[in-house]
Amino acid sequence: MWLIFGVIAIVVTFINLFLYAAGKDYKLAMALALSFTALTICADYSYLNRWIEAEDWAAIMDVVPGMSKVFWFLTIVSILLNISPIFLERIRKK
Repeated sequence: MWLIFGVIAIVVTFINLFLYAAGKDYKLAMALALSFTALTICADYSYLNRWIEAEDWAAIMDVVPGMSKVFWFLTIVSILLNISPIFLERIRKK
């Protein structure tokens, strides 16, 4: 499920940027992209919870350290890409 949410978040982020470039209202796409980014992280933590309940410590020790860094990076990139139209709009108005 987290993979589906992640792909949707990426697609909607590009829609957000396309709508901004086309001069259309992009705010709903921005909200959806950020929401799907949050849902991706929540879905993955739910998936990790299954490993914890199954006491699959090897899987947890193997995946979580790298995944943590990747999620931080992707979340920051998602936030920056999705809010960039707001900053660009403010710069354009000056």
